Amino acid sequence: MLTGDVFVTEGLISPDQLRLAEDKQRELGGTDPIARVLVTMGLVSERDRVRCLGKVWGIPFVDIADVVPEPEALHLLSAQIAKRFRAIPLERHDKKLLVAMANPLDVFVVDELRMTTGMDIEPVIAVEEDLLNALGAHYKLETNVTDAIAGVMRDFDGDLEISTQEDDELSEAQLREMGEDAPIIRLANLIVNQGVTDKASDIHIEPRKDGVCVRYRVDGVMIEGMKLPKKVLAPLTSRFKIMSNMDIAEKRAPQDNRISAVIGGKDYDFRVSTLPVVYGEKIVMRILDKGGINVGLSKLGFLPHNLKIIEDMAARSFGIILVTGPTGSGKSTTLYSILNKLSTGDNNIITIEDPVEYELSGINQCNVNVRAGMTFAAGLRAMLRQDPDVIMVGEMRDQETATIAMEAALTGHLVLSTLHTNDAPSAPTRLIDMEVEPFLISSSIIGVLAQRLVRQICPNCKESYTANRESLLRYGFPVPEEIGADTHGEITLFKGAGCDTCKGTGYKGRTGVHELMALNDPIRDEVLKKSPSHIIRRLAIENDMRSLQMDAVQKILMGITSVDEVLRVIYA
Repeated sequence: MLTGDVFVTEGLISPDQLRLAEDKQRELGGTDPIARVLVTMGLVSERDRVRCLGKVWGIPFVDIADVVPEPEALHLLSAQIAKRFRAIPLERHDKKLLVAMANPLDVFVVDELRMTTGMDIEPVIAVEEDLLNALGAHYKLETNVTDAIAGVMRDFDGDLEISTQEDDELSEAQLREMGEDAPIIRLANLIVNQGVTDKASDIHIEPRKDGVCVRYRVDGVMIEGMKLPKKVLAPLTSRFKIMSNMDIAEKRAPQDNRISAVIGGKDYDFRVSTLPVVYGEKIVMRILDKGGINVGLSKLGFLPHNLKIIEDMAARSFGIILVTGPTGSGKSTTLYSILNKLSTGDNNIITIEDPVEYELSGINQCNVNVRAGMTFAAGLRAMLRQDPDVIMVGEMRDQETATIAMEAALTGHLVLSTLHTNDAPSAPTRLIDMEVEPFLISSSIIGVLAQRLVRQICPNCKESYTANRESLLRYGFPVPEEIGADTHGEITLFKGAGCDTCKGTGYKGRTGVHELMALNDPIRDEVLKKSPSHIIRRLAIENDMRSLQMDAVQKILMGITSVDEVLRVIYA
C-alpha cells in the first residue's frame, strides 16, 4: 500500500502538507487513498504518484511520452488486446517482453499477455493517461479517419430515400430515426473520440455550402479534422441533439445542454451548443475532462517569484483575488487550483458559477439560473447566510455583484472571482467604470492576476537556434540587459521542428503567462483618486510586478515557448 510517508521521503511534500492531506482524507470519509488525495489537492503530480507506487512495489517506472516502442514488440499484441488490457509492449529481448502497464500487479492480465505472446512478461509501470495516448498513437483502430468515414458513408448511402430529402422537409420522427441509425452513431462517436484523443478543448461541426466541416481547437488553435458530405448534416445534428436531450424539431433557435460519457475509462462532460447559421445548425461541444482540473498552482506555469506571491495571497483570511484575461485564458483552472489548495476540510467553501464546469469534492457549488432568479448577485447574497469562509464568484458582470463581493471581503471572507480586462492594472479602472465605489475597490482587493495561455514547444522535436538580441528588442520584447552580452549579441532560443507527437505543429500542451499585481498603499491611493491604468501600472512595476511581456520573455529564454507563439498570443 502506498502511504504518504513515501512522498515525504522523496522530498515531494513536507510533513505539514501530509498532515493536511490526511485531514482532507478523513473529511472525504477515508475511502480515497492518501496518494489520490495528494494528487487532488495539487501537492503531487499523477506522474510522481505512479513513480512512487512503482518504487514501493519494486517495479520500474517508465515515462511513456519519452519512449518509442520497438515495432517488433508492438506487433506481438493486437490493438484490441492492447487497448482492453491497457498495456503496450516496449522492447523484446529473446523470450522476454517489456510491457508498460497501468496496473502491473494484475496477475490475470500478465498471464493473459504471456499466453497471447508466448513470451515471459516483464511489466513496468506507467501513467494511465500517457498509456492511453500511446495506445492511440501506435495502434490505429479507428484513428485512420479517412477509412472510418468511408466505411460510415458506405453504410449511410443505403438510406437514399431519407438522405436525399431537404432538411426542412424532414419530420421529427424521421430526424429521430436517422439520428439513431448505426452509421450515424458510429460517425458521431468517431468525431467525439477524435477530439478526446487529440486533447481538444472544443469540437466544432460547421455546415458549409458544399458540405460539413469538423474542426477541433487544440492548444487554443483551430485545426481541421475532417470534411463530410452535406447529406450527413441533418442526421448528425439530430444525433447530437438526442445525446444531449435537446428538441430535435427546433432548428431556428439556439439550444444548449450537456452530455456525460466515459471514454477510455475516464469521465467526460460535453457542453453542447447549437446555433442556426446560413447553411444549417452549427454545433460546438466544449470537452470537460472531470479529472483534468486536479492541478496545483505549481503546475500552471507560475515562475517562482509569482508563485510565492499568489500562494501568500491565497493564505489570507479575507480580501478579493481577481483573475483577469480573455475567454479561454485559463482563468477557471487557476481559480479551481486555488480552491483545491484551500480545501483542507476545516473551512466552508461555496462557489456560484455559470455553469459549474468541474465538480470538486468537499466544495459546495451552485449554478446560476436566471429564470429561477438565481443570478450572481442573488446567489452571493444567499451564500453569505451560509457561514462561508471562502467564496468564489464565477464572474463580476455588474455593479451589484461586485459591490456585494467587496462588502463580503471586508467582513472577513476570502473572495475569488474573474473579470474581463487585458491586464492586471486595468482591473480597478474597469470596476470604477462599472460604478463600483473606489473606496470599496481599494480596501477589498488584495491582488489581481492577469494571464494568457501559450503553447509549449514539443519536447520531442525541440531544437535550438541563435537570434540577435536587438531583433527581439525591435519586436518589443523586454529582454534583460544581461542576456546576449557576448561580442555578437547573440542569444540561444528554441523552436519545435514538428514531429508525429505534435502532429507537425512543433507544440505540445500549454502553459500560463502571468502578470500578478499586489495592491500596496500607493496603488490604493491612486485607485481612490480614480487614476488611469497607466499610472497604476507604473506603480505596480515599481512594486516588482512582472508584466505579461516580461514573464513571456523569461519563458522564451527558458525554452518553454517560442517567439512566434508569444507574438501570436500577447502582441497580436
